[in-house]
Amino acid sequence: MPLENRSFLQAIPAPWRKALLRLAASWLALLAVFHADWTAMARQWWDISTYNHVLLIPPIIGWLVWQRRGELARLTPSCWWPGLLVVAGAAFVWLLGGISGLDLARQAGAVALLGAVVPLLLGPQVTAGLLFPLCYMALLVPFGEELVEVLQTVTAKITVALTHFSGIPARIDGVFIDTPAGLFEVAEACSGVKFLIAMFAFGALAANVCFVRWRRRLVFMGACIVVPILANGARAWGTIYAAQFVGAQKAAGFDHIVYGWIFFALVLAAVIAGGWRFFDRPLDVPMIDAARIGASPFLSRMATATIAATGALLGLAALVGAVLCWAVMAERLAAPLPAAIDLPEVPGWHRVDYAPTIWWEPRAGGAGHRLLGRYADDRGHAVDVFYALYAGQGEGREAGGFGEGALMPSSPWAWQGKGPDFADARSERLLGHGAVERLAVTWYRTGPVTTGSNSRLKLAVIADHLLLRARPTAMLIVSAEEGHHGPRAADAIGRFLAATGSPGPWMDRTAKLR
Repeated sequence: MPLENRSFLQAIPAPWRKALLRLAASWLALLAVFHADWTAMARQWWDISTYNHVLLIPPIIGWLVWQRRGELARLTPSCWWPGLLVVAGAAFVWLLGGISGLDLARQAGAVALLGAVVPLLLGPQVTAGLLFPLCYMALLVPFGEELVEVLQTVTAKITVALTHFSGIPARIDGVFIDTPAGLFEVAEACSGVKFLIAMFAFGALAANVCFVRWRRRLVFMGACIVVPILANGARAWGTIYAAQFVGAQKAAGFDHIVYGWIFFALVLAAVIAGGWRFFDRPLDVPMIDAARIGASPFLSRMATATIAATGALLGLAALVGAVLCWAVMAERLAAPLPAAIDLPEVPGWHRVDYAPTIWWEPRAGGAGHRLLGRYADDRGHAVDVFYALYAGQGEGREAGGFGEGALMPSSPWAWQGKGPDFADARSERLLGHGAVERLAVTWYRTGPVTTGSNSRLKLAVIADHLLLRARPTAMLIVSAEEGHHGPRAADAIGRFLAATGSPGPWMDRTAKLR
């Protein structure tokens, strides 16, 4: 062995050498087994601007561990059997994601498994010393897109309030703001979500590294959440304000140049400047106190629950193997579907040619059957009905997945806001080419569950897959264009539902399940 390698190994305390080897081997094995999830995450980090900052998280985690190395060396690692419970919990999260088609849960489970191996192979005292880096690993999971609609709405309200305050007349309709200079949309890219989650990641790091007192940490974290939201609203207002003088096109072009890292850097600098004088961690104080950790009676009692290294590794392998097998069996579930289905007759309504002002065709990837048609009555009401029937739910066939349903990606339609309430449904207002309004009401049906909530659908699918029970899933979207002189879309949909009866049984009859 070369002298330099021997010196490096000798610098590692003897109890740590085998422990680190077992940890490294386990991590490599988990990365290999769940490579599909890690590859998908890495692709999102690299390709999606919302998550570009995550590329910095792995080296930051490494730096956080390196800062603790001296104190960690004073602790003795040991294999800890309750760590198998932590591994089981992380594996179960991955399983829930795998059987529900929820990538966020799958990826969270894959990341959590890496963290769960630490208490299993290094023990509770070392885990206490590494608690923040382990928690910071959660930021490896690409999350935040779920907040886009909420942030669009909040940004639009802040923007229109500032617009009114600056003396410019404006009218808000969902995420659209009408001003004398033109109609502005707070689009998904303008929601500020990437700015917010990047600031959250920075805030968590700075709160741990720069502060000791918890009150100051919480205040700083609050600033890292509130300031980006307010700043994004101010940025959107600035675009509208400038447009009143230079035109919408020039104002938007300048906004696209400024917004991004320039704007982010300015706001980040302002937050750092505001918190600088309150930083209270001395430079010569270690990040953790090994003596305090070692003297903790609670951690000392927990550390007595040891297990042989072989048993810990076999337990890890057994748990991972079990969830993989379960996920494979659940993925193969498929309920029998009829060879053909058709939209049924509805009393008082008749089928007419489908001829929308702007083409609208919901997306239902992986569905076994898709139907799209238009009904009309004798009073001038017209509704469009889309129906999709799935043999099962899983990867590539998710009724409530991203980009599925009424609002198709890369289409003339944009989300305008929430629509009027309908029982057990999701109601959305869409705007096509900035001119044509459409109301779309969505229901999902699986087993006895009828809901417009993607979360409730996921829970029902999870329950079926955990029990390895095959059930078909249906998606129904009833929609109508908003007539400027004719009947209101909500009235047309309400009359149609009164004729069909409860959506759940009607969906079952369409699928020939009853």
